[in-house]
Amino acid sequence: MSPELISILVLVVVFVIATTRSVNMGALAFAAAFGVGTLVADLDADGIFAGFPGDLFVVLVGVTYLFAIARANGTTDWLVHAAVRLVRGRVALIPWVMFALTGALTAIGAVSPAAVAIVAPIALSFATRYSISPLLMGTMVVHGAQAGGFSPISIYGSIVNGIVEREKLPGSEIGLFLASLVANLLIAAVLFAVLGGRKLWARGAVTPEDGGVPGQGTAPARTGSSTGGSGTGTDGTGTGGTGAGTGTGTGATAPAAVAVRPEQETSGAEGTGIRLNPARIATLVALAALVVAVLGFDLDAGLTAVTLAVVLSTAWPDDSRRAVGEIAWSTVLLICGVLTYVGVLEEMGTITWAGEGVGGIGVPLLAAVLLCYIGAIVSAFASSVGIMGALIPLAVPFLAQGEIGAIGMVAALAVSATVVDVSPFSTNGALVLAAAPDVDRDRFFRQLMIYGGIVVAAVPVLAWLVLVVPGFG
Repeated sequence: MSPELISILVLVVVFVIATTRSVNMGALAFAAAFGVGTLVADLDADGIFAGFPGDLFVVLVGVTYLFAIARANGTTDWLVHAAVRLVRGRVALIPWVMFALTGALTAIGAVSPAAVAIVAPIALSFATRYSISPLLMGTMVVHGAQAGGFSPISIYGSIVNGIVEREKLPGSEIGLFLASLVANLLIAAVLFAVLGGRKLWARGAVTPEDGGVPGQGTAPARTGSSTGGSGTGTDGTGTGGTGAGTGTGTGATAPAAVAVRPEQETSGAEGTGIRLNPARIATLVALAALVVAVLGFDLDAGLTAVTLAVVLSTAWPDDSRRAVGEIAWSTVLLICGVLTYVGVLEEMGTITWAGEGVGGIGVPLLAAVLLCYIGAIVSAFASSVGIMGALIPLAVPFLAQGEIGAIGMVAALAVSATVVDVSPFSTNGALVLAAAPDVDRDRFFRQLMIYGGIVVAAVPVLAWLVLVVPGFG
């Protein structure tokens, strides 16, 4: 049995054990990386740790730390109320606002994970407050980011178009952008219909004080901070928090119980729900600074978020004392462990081995659909652009035969490799999982994994049928 095949089988075993024994998959993946890397790939510790996603670790910790502070001092509640007023109380419009916002950010040049890191915590806080499915809100944010991700001036679009030019293939910058935009827009529409969007429309308009229930007219009951937070469970998933409801068939959760001090509320006559105070103003400035630093100056989102969180913690230690405990540590372990194992697979050549095996098939259309599936499966665990950079050159030999249109093939690969970023093992999916407040993270993780599996199974073949089979380009 080849080393590459052994490494794939070990990955399957990790999934099976994690699913059936409720063991943190990240811990299993670290053990698998150590075993396979040492015994099969003959790697030393440095070779194994080369795959550790240090940048993602800092992003997950930094962003969740900053937004834990924002939740603790009531800033996210203020933002949620502001969003309700912006859409005149039509809660059903908020998922689409978040979709459009992340799409606009990536279209003008933001890296997709940076846009998701900025928008997801606010979007999911809103979902918790107004009993919207966190799966709906999280996936709308990710698909929004991918909808704008291939504009001619975007990071992804520039990279892929550069690869196409380097390989001397026919290309269409607008065609690539429209393919991703339309695909993600259609997926978002289906998600909205399936995951409770129609009920949100039927709910009608609410006021910021309704807590998602039309006509209630008063703010939902709130509890002291001693009962909230991330819980005392051993897995750190927040099962001890007061807001971790079981949800409905759409994955919605009950409105969260948020620790808010009396001075944070205004009278009902004012109708504004929550006032700005110095801590909230400083937090809003910090969030704006995060956006400017990441989008304007191309600074690392994780390091910037940690720095801003430390500044806020120093100025208002009472609000920030419990924020470190609310960092999604179990999610950090899970994601970093799995990606470290994927790094071992890349180091030992398993990814290249699988791609070359498919590229050698003599039937171009069959090879095309298999490459789309490899792009989707690998991208669910690794870099989307990285896998496209590897697969587009592999497609060159059968594209040269003239039976497959290069423009359609590149677009199909781009769509297949990016829509799967909703997977909890990808950067965007991990950010959504970590950002969701007051949810059962184990349940939410399973929902994201199941949905990611559906996308991996369905989208590549659909992209192949629509973009490759007709022979575009």
